[in-house]
Amino acid sequence: MHFRSMSKRLNNRPTNAVLVVLALTLCLNSVANSADVEIRQLPADAHSKCRFLNRGFVLIPHLTETTAATPDSRRMPLLVYLHGAGGRGNDIGKAQVNVARFMRGLRQHVSEPCFVVAPQCGKGSPDAMGIWQPKDLDLLLNHLTQTLSVDENRVYLTGNSMGGFGCWAWAGESHNRFAAIAPVVGGLGFGGPKDVFPELDRWARNLTSVPVWAFHGANDRVVPAERSERMVKLIRDLGGKKAKLTVYPDEGHGAGAKAFSSAEFYTWLFGCRRAKPR
Repeated sequence: MHFRSMSKRLNNRPTNAVLVVLALTLCLNSVANSADVEIRQLPADAHSKCRFLNRGFVLIPHLTETTAATPDSRRMPLLVYLHGAGGRGNDIGKAQVNVARFMRGLRQHVSEPCFVVAPQCGKGSPDAMGIWQPKDLDLLLNHLTQTLSVDENRVYLTGNSMGGFGCWAWAGESHNRFAAIAPVVGGLGFGGPKDVFPELDRWARNLTSVPVWAFHGANDRVVPAERSERMVKLIRDLGGKKAKLTVYPDEGHGAGAKAFSSAEFYTWLFGCRRAKPR
C-alpha cells in the first residue's frame, strides 16, 4: 500500500483538512526516500490473542545506496516505533503520519539499512481504553523476526508519550529482546499519565542490563518529567550503569521533536548490541 492510496479517502472533507493530510503524506513519501512503504498484517491466529493491538502495522525498509549490493540474506537491524495516545484508532494512516516525524531524523542520520516498524494501538472500549500491552507487542515481534531478515542482536525500541510508556512496559517485561530502548516523554502506568505501575522495581531490575536513554521536557504538563527521572534513578540505584536521561529545560511534551532530530541519538542507538541473556 503506497501513501497515494490515502488520497482516495479525502473526498468530501474540508479543504484545510485535505491540505494538511496531503502535506503530511508528501512529507512521509519524501522521508521514505522512494522505498516501498508497506502495510502488513499480523496472522489472524496471533492477532486473536492481542488485547489492543491492531492487526495492521506500517513497515518501512530504510534503504541506502549500498543496500542493493548486499546479499538478500543479510540480516538488518529492526527499530520499532510506538506512537502516542493520539495515534490510537483503526485508521492506519495515523500510524503513518506519526512515524513520518521520526523518519526524518533517521533518514538524515542513519547510513546503514534497517527495518522500521510502526504498529497501531486500538482505542479499546469505554471501560478499557487502548494502551500498549507487552504481550501484544511480543506477538508482533515474534512475527517480525519470523518473516523479516532481522538481526535479533540489534532490535531497538523507541516511542513518544504513550509510546514512551510502551517502551518502559514492554522492555520491562521482555528486556532480553532489546539492544537498546529510548522512551520519550513516557509515563509509568497503564492508566494514563497520572498512574504509576506498582511493580516499577521489577521493570527497573530487568532493565539494569539494557542500554536506556530517556528523554523529557522540564516543562511537560501532560506527563511530568519526574516519571522519566524516577525510572532512570530506579535503574541506576539497582546497579544499572547503562541508563541515562536527558531533560530539555525549555521543552514541554513536544520534546520528542528535539530528541528525534539529534544525530547523537541515532549514533548511540545503532551503536548498541544486545547483551547475552542472563
